[in-house]
Amino acid sequence: MKKVFFKILLGLVIIIVMLQYNVIVYADEISDLQNQQADTKKKIDETQEQKDQVSQEKSDVQKQVDALNSQIADYESQIGELDYKINDLNTQITDAENQINEKQQDYDKQQELLEKRLVATYEAGETSFLDVLLSSDSLTDLISNYYLISQIAEADMNLMQKIEDEKQEIEDAKTTLENNKKELDSSKAEKESKSVQLETAKNEKSKYVSQLSQEEQDLQQEIDDLTRDNQKILNDIQVAQEKYKKQLEELANKKPSTGNTSSSGSSSSGGSSSSNGSTGSSSSSGSSSSSGTSNAGGFIRPVNGGTVTCNGYYSSGKFHGAIDYGVSIGTPVYAAADGVVLTTNSLTTSYGTYVVIQHANGLQTWYAHGTPGSICVSEGQIVSQGQMIMKSGNSGNSEGPHLHFEVRKAPYTYSYSATKYGDDCRVNPNLYF
Repeated sequence: MKKVFFKILLGLVIIIVMLQYNVIVYADEISDLQNQQADTKKKIDETQEQKDQVSQEKSDVQKQVDALNSQIADYESQIGELDYKINDLNTQITDAENQINEKQQDYDKQQELLEKRLVATYEAGETSFLDVLLSSDSLTDLISNYYLISQIAEADMNLMQKIEDEKQEIEDAKTTLENNKKELDSSKAEKESKSVQLETAKNEKSKYVSQLSQEEQDLQQEIDDLTRDNQKILNDIQVAQEKYKKQLEELANKKPSTGNTSSSGSSSSGGSSSSNGSTGSSSSSGSSSSSGTSNAGGFIRPVNGGTVTCNGYYSSGKFHGAIDYGVSIGTPVYAAADGVVLTTNSLTTSYGTYVVIQHANGLQTWYAHGTPGSICVSEGQIVSQGQMIMKSGNSGNSEGPHLHFEVRKAPYTYSYSATKYGDDCRVNPNLYF
């Protein structure tokens, strides 16, 4: 009996010892796990901190790039304006030099006539106008001689006055010419300074762009292409506005269209359009709305059919600044209103094949991503509302066949960082339909 009790007691002791050992082991394991958990959390926090730091660094780099983009665009705009000013001054200088040459030749002729007149007077001796009058044989002869003398005297006075006026005009033209030359030299020096600043900004930007990820670099390249092309188009527009000033004045004096389009132009060929020389009148037009009636804003829908795939903003919420009409390649594109074609071109980037039209109300409409070679209007041409200007396509930076329709107000500038209408010169096209 004692042996049995001893065995039971020994077993209990062993069990208690084992339990205490396991508790100690489990406690150690839990402590180790807790320590590991704490270490892991610390590592996660450190990693997250590093990630946030990297993201912040990328954000800062992108901000630097954006700021430099703004500087570069500003420098390029200023250089474009200076180029325009330099060209204008060169034209003025050439005109002034031609004017001086013409006036100098005329002045020399008048001076020669005056010298001959003086020689003739000298050779006539002491004969005076009074002698001529006193030598008259009759009253009629006296009146005739008096009239003749008056004409000669007036001619002499006019000749001398003309010579004096031309001399002064030549002096004034020379003064203007010298001022233009000084202004030209100043503009050239300013352009050189801006060009140096531009190159510095571009080099600085390249340094920051190299720090961006490949995806960010691709996006930056897209931004650069669009910004560059926009600036080129704006420079072309500035030149065109001066070049086609007469057409723009003619457009301003022209009776505005009612926006009434009786022909829908929905045939496979887009409706016939017979251009009338420089006026570009058309007998067929795109529909102004689904009902084809006139509208308060004065613009008509630039294409028939299709769907609006982007109405100012992408599905992501990013600002687009235009309406995209999803239409098949070759769909006729119509002028939204009467206007003057300022510029057309076919690019491999950004807008692709595009047309820009200036309207009498000061707005411009931009039509982009057309089919290369399909533009059927020319720069400086006055087009009528609903007149076909090109065919839609998928050119430039485009992810599918569509028409990009954009409306801008003066001064017609563009900003890639714009987040809504009004941040730059793009306005909501829907306000004008």
